Amino acid sequence: MKKLIGQTHPNWEDMSPFVVHFTKKSATGSEYNNSISILASRCLQAQNRFGMGKNYTESPPCVCFSEVPLLYAYQDTPHAKSMRMLIEGAVGKPDDPIWKIAPFVDQPGQYGSASYFFEWEREWRHSGNLAFKEEDPAFLIIPEDLHQAARDFFDNAEQEQLGRNYKCPFIDPYWGLEKIKGILKP
Repeated sequence: MKKLIGQTHPNWEDMSPFVVHFTKKSATGSEYNNSISILASRCLQAQNRFGMGKNYTESPPCVCFSEVPLLYAYQDTPHAKSMRMLIEGAVGKPDDPIWKIAPFVDQPGQYGSASYFFEWEREWRHSGNLAFKEEDPAFLIIPEDLHQAARDFFDNAEQEQLGRNYKCPFIDPYWGLEKIKGILKP
């Protein structure tokens, strides 16, 4: 898989050399079932539009990862107004280059009685579906009491030729930073 993140300083504990895709419950499955479906298909499905293009069908859907926001263009800045004009001028033109960047530009601000501020989110977006190989994930987040069951499940899937085996480390989301760092060291 293509490297998407540069070097991080080991003392920057608020920055990670990894991006993480979190699953959530949907109308058709639990968080767990959605995770297993992603791992079985080796593809993250882009399902929602984001950024300034979120209300336009020309803007491609994205897959989201947690870490760092790509760009801030606050609601009433000249940059935001220019982006809005470019987007509005491209409606009905799905090949317009603006649709390549619209999913990556958000407009934090106050919208009547609602507000949208996401500085704390640290989100990365990938336009379109993201196919991957079982060797690509650096780790899987799984509760520690399920690590052995998950390892057995993936090993069995491989042995029985029923599915993929993810041999990457498993980490528990409640472990301390030092334990996680020790497991994820190259």
